[in-house]
Amino acid sequence: MPVTYWLEHAWLDPRVEPGVLLTADGGRITGLRTGVADPPPGSTALRGLTVPGLANAHSHAFHRALRGTAQTGGGTFWTWRETMYATARRLDPDSYFDLARAVYAEMALAGITCVGEFHYLHHQADGTPYADPNAMGEALIAAAGDAGIRITLLDTAYLRGGLTADGYQPLDGAQRRFGDGTADRWYDRWSRLEDRARVRIGAALHSVRAFSDRDGYTAFAERTRHVPVHIHLSEQPAENEACRAVHGRTPARLLADAGFWGPNTTAVHATHLTDDDVALLGGSRTAVCMCPTTERDLADGIGPAPALQRAGSPLALGSDSHAVVDLLEEARAMELDERLRTRTRGHWTAPALLRAATADGHACLGWPDAGRLEAGALADFTTIALDSVRTAGPPPRLGAETAVFAATAADVRHTVVAGRRIVADGRHLGVPDTAGALAAAIAAVRD
Repeated sequence: MPVTYWLEHAWLDPRVEPGVLLTADGGRITGLRTGVADPPPGSTALRGLTVPGLANAHSHAFHRALRGTAQTGGGTFWTWRETMYATARRLDPDSYFDLARAVYAEMALAGITCVGEFHYLHHQADGTPYADPNAMGEALIAAAGDAGIRITLLDTAYLRGGLTADGYQPLDGAQRRFGDGTADRWYDRWSRLEDRARVRIGAALHSVRAFSDRDGYTAFAERTRHVPVHIHLSEQPAENEACRAVHGRTPARLLADAGFWGPNTTAVHATHLTDDDVALLGGSRTAVCMCPTTERDLADGIGPAPALQRAGSPLALGSDSHAVVDLLEEARAMELDERLRTRTRGHWTAPALLRAATADGHACLGWPDAGRLEAGALADFTTIALDSVRTAGPPPRLGAETAVFAATAADVRHTVVAGRRIVADGRHLGVPDTAGALAAAIAAVRD
C-alpha cells in the first residue's frame, strides 16, 4: 500500500530542501516533490532533517556486552581481546538472538537502517557445530528482522589462531568456536546461507592473522567474487610485522598478489598502511570502512582515510565494538581525528561525511539501491531533530553540517525501513523497552 511522508527538511545530496513530499510503495521511493509548504491530509509529517538511512558497515553485535567493562583501567588491543573472548565463550543461539535483537534496536534508534554483521561465532564453545551449522548466523538474521533493519551477514572464515614471526598458530580457547577446520568446510557451511527479504549474505576473512596463504586467498576470492567481502586489515602494527617476517610482504600486498582486492571488497580499519598499500587499495577500488570510535577506544591509531579516498577507495563507517552506537559521531570523528593528526581543518565536507554514512556504506554491504533519497531507491530514511539542545540555532539550510558536527544518536526522531516506520518520536515500535532489553541480554552473558 502506498504511503506518503511530508519531510519538513530533506537532505537531497548535496543540498537541504524544505517541504519535501515523499511517496513510497513496495518498499521503494516512488516520488519526491519539493516546495510543499505544509503536510497534506493523509501524509505523515516528519519534522526535522530527513536523510537516507545510515549504514553501519562494520558490527560485532556481541561486543556491545563489553561497553563499560572494557573501559576500566589501561591495557592494549590484545588485553581487550581477552575480555572479548570471555564474552564470546558464553553465547548460544538463544542468548545471541536476545542480545543482537536489542543491539539492532539500539541501531534503529540511532537512525541505522542496515548493518554489516562481521560474524565469526559459528559453533559451540568447544568447536562442535550446532545441529544447524548456521544456527548462530540465523539468530543474527532473525534478530535484525525483529528489530526491523536490513542486515548483510558477513559470514567469516577464521581458521588460524594468530600469526607470529614463527608462523601461524592453531585455534585455541574461545577461538575454537570460530573455526570450520578448512576453507572447504567453511565454504560448504557458508553456501547453505541464502539471501532473503532485507537480508544479504556476504563473506569475510577475519584477517591475515586468522587465514593463511595455505588456506587459499585466491580460491576464497574466486568463490566469493559475486558477494560483498570484508576483511580486517592492518589493524595493529604487530600484524604487519608478523606478516613481513613470514611472507616478506605487508598484508595488503600479500592479498593483492593473490588477486583478492576489487570493487566487491572492503578493508576494515586499514590503520597502519604504507604508501604502496594505499595505492593497492585505491587502484583496485576497494572500499575502506573506518571505525573511529573503536579505533580510538582501543588506541589503535588513525588510518590514512584522506589518502585512501584520493587513491580511489570509497569510505564507509562502522561502530565495530559498539563503544557507542552513533554513526553521526563516527562521521565527525573521521574528520576531527584527521584534524588532530594534521592540525588542519576541512578534510571532508559535511555532505561527503554523510555520503560515507549512507550511500557508500550501503554499497559496500551489497545494497547499491539504498542510501539516497530519490525515486527508485529503497525507502529507508531517518529524521534528525533540528530543535534539540544540541541542534537548535543553525538555519535549516545548514542541516547537513548540524547533523554531522552537532547532532548525536539521541537526536534521531524517526526511522523508516521499506517505507514503514520502525522508530517513531524516538521510540522503537517493535522493541519499545530497548534499554531494558539490552540490560537483560547483557546480564545473561556476563559473569
